[in-house]
Order: sequence, then structure tokens, then C-alpha cells
Amino acid sequence: MRRRDFLKSTAAVTAGLAAPSILPSSASAQARNETLLAISENAPNSQDIHGVGANRPAYEVSWNTYDRLMTYGVKKDSSGNDHYDFQKIEPELAEDMNVGANSITFKLKRGAKFHDGTPITAKDVKWSFDRAVTVGGFPTFQMKAGSLEKPEQFVAVDDLTFRIDLLRKDHMTIPDLAVPVPAIYNSELCKKNATAQDPWAMEFTKNNGAGGGAYRVSRWQPGTEVVYERFDEWKGGPLPKLKRVIWRTIPSAGNRRALLERGDADISFDLPNKDFQELRAAQKLTVIGTPVENALQYIGMNAKEGPFTNPKVRQAVAYAIPYQKIMEAVLFGQAIPMYGDKDNVATGLEWPQKHGYTTDIAKAKALMAEAGVPNGFETTMSFDLGLAGVNEPLCILVQESLAQIGIKLTINKVPGANWRNELLKKNMPLITNTFGGWLNYPEYFFFWAYHGQNAVFNTMSYQNPKMDAFIDAARTAGANADKAAYEAAVKGFVDLSFEEVPRIPLYQPLLNVAMQKGITGYRYWFHRQLDYRQLSKA
Repeated sequence: MRRRDFLKSTAAVTAGLAAPSILPSSASAQARNETLLAISENAPNSQDIHGVGANRPAYEVSWNTYDRLMTYGVKKDSSGNDHYDFQKIEPELAEDMNVGANSITFKLKRGAKFHDGTPITAKDVKWSFDRAVTVGGFPTFQMKAGSLEKPEQFVAVDDLTFRIDLLRKDHMTIPDLAVPVPAIYNSELCKKNATAQDPWAMEFTKNNGAGGGAYRVSRWQPGTEVVYERFDEWKGGPLPKLKRVIWRTIPSAGNRRALLERGDADISFDLPNKDFQELRAAQKLTVIGTPVENALQYIGMNAKEGPFTNPKVRQAVAYAIPYQKIMEAVLFGQAIPMYGDKDNVATGLEWPQKHGYTTDIAKAKALMAEAGVPNGFETTMSFDLGLAGVNEPLCILVQESLAQIGIKLTINKVPGANWRNELLKKNMPLITNTFGGWLNYPEYFFFWAYHGQNAVFNTMSYQNPKMDAFIDAARTAGANADKAAYEAAVKGFVDLSFEEVPRIPLYQPLLNVAMQKGITGYRYWFHRQLDYRQLSKA
């Protein structure tokens, strides 16, 4: 389908009209088979994953337009669908990796180029890694998760040889090289667009590409459309079958569903759970639901200031959450419950796992009295409006339930483009959010979400030296393959998280995707965004 036809059909649906079917001519049929039309509720707010406040859709732009040294392999999940394999590391920009006692050396693929034709060299890799560990915030903390912390660690030995000198033994160093953050930037292009106030050219890369990945952005209309064209000189893997990808933002869930059902769009993640339930039953589209590894939707309470500094208040809220109503009325069963276990003691090393809280208003009221606030208080609960399909009805149910224990909630709807910035300020008293750890280890999740030493996604501002010690011990024990110490540390931080409950796990989300029957090659990825490189159309 031609782009103008797609826009015309979108406008028709928006206006509530029954537009006629679009039948491409034989001349345009091949072009349609090489073009993917993706639609979503939320749009990327940046092309650069290193940018301050870059949202999750921005990860998709970066993933498809930049290379990394390494990537993950693939396996089949229990349903026979493609799933990335976090235990299998494969080359991408690098053709070879040599792991030594104190360093890791990479040989880059010959002939690799950036989108502007500039050859990719080890100096670009070093500049990119230097940038990631220096700019601060999320990218720097992500690199630190794999003990990649200082520019001195990164050495351009020659044009095609790059070396990382290790600070310590860390079993997450190599896996951390294959996540989106250590992307390789065109250093000379960035330097030309840098300023004294912006030495890493962050303003330039927010709206312009500087990569050499499988696709390049040919059109960037923030909040509305991103158009990608295949980079035919890409050396990072097999050349993708799709030549072009159009990613449109369609705010209305009803319009997104209509476009899919009419065949006017090819693929979408962002539909309400009820729609996925009905589409799966109708069997006209391919619908795949994958549990998001190392991920939870949670309710977080600011543990640094206000009434939620008291653990008994937090426990009271945990007993007042309408868990089952959320599962039935908001999720329509499209998630894995994380509540109602027999107690609040860790059951093993898997994460996420269930806690022992259930809906018990009497117990919640008693805890509020013990905390010295028997009559409750007023506060605000915030959510990402870009994911309103789940977040808004969830917040309304929580608002109704907490009113029973005297907590009066005002609901704050934060626009999706601003959510990450507001979240990282860590000053909202009560939130609901989803966090997923890219590396599938429990200590990785807790490192990001519970560690008190400036952990980026510790959105509750929770600080407990005991928690930090458990997390640090698990990382050390994991690197040294000390199973007994590792198990003790993991169970220690899980138990403490349930006892002090600064964030209340609600459920493990499913990543649901609906696509036309002719779409093949879909692969689940830990970053929960589309990878166009494996997709094809019949």
C-alpha cells in the first residue's frame, strides 16, 4: 500500500467512515511486500538512547539504526515462537571477541560503514563508549551495570581492533555489550555538531541519525511518524528483507484495531488487553503474547518524604490494592499475577515471584492506625498517559480502593513524551509503572530498581544499606560462581523488598503483538520493541 493510501485510510477511520478496501496494483504489490506499516499509541521522543529522558519507543529507533559490537542469539519459546537467547552472545559489528584474564579484545568487521559512507573504526567505538560512561543518567548507569565505568578502560588499538580493560570480574560485562546503550556513533559527524555546551552532540543526535545500523531514518516527524529505509551496505548481519518501515502514531486504540483488522496496517503492540483477547479468539490476525522477562508492573511509593516513609503505611497500601479486579477488569487475564503467595518469603531464585499481600481492607486499616494515620491523608497518583489503556483504569480502581482506608487520591496524567523525565525526578508520591531489567538476572533488576546509590529506576527513592549489601553480594557471588552466597544474597533482597514494600508488584506483563498473517520472523526482545531486521511479509 502506498503511503498516501495509508494516510487516507487512517484519516477515514479517524473520522469514523467506512473507507473502501485498498487493492494495490500488481506494480505496487511488490513494494508493499517490502514495506512494513507499524502503528502504536506512543511515539519515540528521541533518536538517541543516550539522550536525557529518551523513552522506550526511542529504544526502537536506536536498536534498528545503530550497531553494537555484540548481539544475542535466538531460541524458540514454549509456544514455538522466536525469542532472543540471553545465554548466547553473537557478533554484530565485531567479527571476533577474545576474552582474556584482564581484558576483552574485539576485531571489527572489514568494510563496515556509517550511513553517510564513513568507514567505522575502533576510534568510533572508543568515542561511543567514552560518551556512554560520561554523559550521566541512564546510559552511564547501564554501562556501570556491567562494570564499564571509565574512558581509560577503552582502547582503540588500531583501526579494526578495540580493547576493553576490565576493572573487576563481572559476569554481566559481556551481556551488557549487547543491550541498546553501547551503540556505535559516527564520532566525526558528532564532533562536527558538538558545541562547548554540548560536547557529545546530544542535541544533534536527538533529531538526527549518526549510526550505521541496518536501517536509517529517512523521515522524522516527532509524535506522528518515523520512516526508515534499509541501509543496503550494512555488515552487521544478513540484509533485512524489508526495504522500508513506516511507524505511525495513532492515539486512538479503536482506530489502531480497525486499521489492523482491515489490513491497512501490518503490526502493533499497543492495543488494550481486551482487544488482544478478542483478536486472539477471532484468529484473523496472528497474536503472540510473551511474558516479559525480569519485568513487573508495580505501584511505587516515595520512601524519602511524605506519608510513605513509614513502612506500615506502605504495607497498608499493599493490603488495600484491588489485585483481582485489576486482573479481570483491566488486563482481561493478559498478565501473570504477582500477589497472593502463602507468605512474604522468597520461594527461589527466579524473578519475578509472588509476594504474600492480598486485598484485605481490615488489615490495611489496622496498619494505618498503627502508623498513626487512622483517618488517612490526601496524595497524588501519577501515570504515563502514553500507556493510558492500562494505566488509567488501573489508577481508578486503586483510587476507589484506597478511599476505603482514608487515602484520597488525585490522579495525575503525565504526557508520554514527558513521563521519563518526570519519573527520574523521583519526587512523585505515588505512581504506577512498568520496569523490566534488560539482563535476565534478579540482581540486575534489583540493582536498577532498589539500590540506594543513585539507581536510575529506584523511582521510590528507597534507601536501605542492608538492601544495597544484598545486591552487591549477589553480583560478586555471581561473578565468582559462589552458588551458596549467591542464593543467600538473592533471597535476602527479595525478602526485604516484600517486607518493606517500597514498590508493590502487581503482575508480570505480557508483551502482546498483533500482526497480519503474512508477517513472519517476529522475535521477542528484552527491550520490548520491534526489531525490523528479522521481519518479512508475504
